[in-house]
Amino acid sequence: MDDERASRDHVGSLERGLAVMEILARYPAGMTLTEMGDEAGLTRAGARRFLLTLVAAGYATQSGRLFSLSPRLLTIARTWLGGASLWTFSAPIMREVAAQLNEACSAAVLSGEDVVYVARVPGRRILSVSLDVGTRLPAHCTSMGRVLLASLAPDALETFLRQAKIERRTPKTITKRPLLAAAIRKAAADGFAIVDEELELGLRSIAVPIDDRAGRTVAAINVSTQSARFSVEEMEREILPELQRAKQRVQEFFFV
Repeated sequence: MDDERASRDHVGSLERGLAVMEILARYPAGMTLTEMGDEAGLTRAGARRFLLTLVAAGYATQSGRLFSLSPRLLTIARTWLGGASLWTFSAPIMREVAAQLNEACSAAVLSGEDVVYVARVPGRRILSVSLDVGTRLPAHCTSMGRVLLASLAPDALETFLRQAKIERRTPKTITKRPLLAAAIRKAAADGFAIVDEELELGLRSIAVPIDDRAGRTVAAINVSTQSARFSVEEMEREILPELQRAKQRVQEFFFV
């Protein structure tokens, strides 16, 4: 019954029209009716009907024998993307990570000397402070801060290391600037950062950067956990692969 209902609701001509649009997208220089027919598995007459319909609707243009997509699709894409942020689309991926590990998963961006939380899927309560979207934490002693600092241009990082207020949050907090610089360089080389009880005793976190299509780091995501639950080695072995998969999915979903 469900298959029959799905079959009745399925509009085959719309599906073929969308396929024609996808094919046009792969040929920005334009295609002839014959080329479209061959590529889409349509007769020349069928290709003509689909292409002329797209032209009439404003989704394609015709110049002589060549058909191309019109800028109208870009307008639709911009409207769609403008209606929701990267983290709206990333939230389901972050929820999967949190559920898989039974730990909190968060995302942040760099703002001055701090990281600012832009998304969070809470886990068990492990911090004395409440973390929500908009919460600021010092970049120098957080895993997301370390990978975000690692993306800075050398002169910007040098300025941060020279001017930032480096406070000791716990006995483990790295406060010597040369050691902090080394930790940031390690995060850049490794592609991730683990911070072990530097923000708060009993808290460990691991973060990876989120890069745009140009390779620029625009944010970071992390998983935070109680030190009693995961050793540093276990975090790298068990949590890092989950974060790296989430990173790849976020980047492919939003930037590719």
